Amino acid sequence: MKIVKIELYDLVEMKKPHPCVHRSKVFQIVRVGADVKIQCQGCGNIIMLDRASFNQRFKKLISHEEKQLFKS
Repeated sequence: MKIVKIELYDLVEMKKPHPCVHRSKVFQIVRVGADVKIQCQGCGNIIMLDRASFNQRFKKLISHEEKQLFKS
């Protein structure tokens, strides 16, 4: 199994699209740890995956983002 280096707010492409209307494969990393939370860039839904499942479904890193997801 390959180990994926990701950071908070990175944009990643997954192997399969999200089953929403937009069928987007692009997700933003919202939480990193033993579990990974990713947000669909099509519909905005958040999905929580364990690290092993994320590593299997990960395809490529699109970009590294420095911005915050929610502004207060």
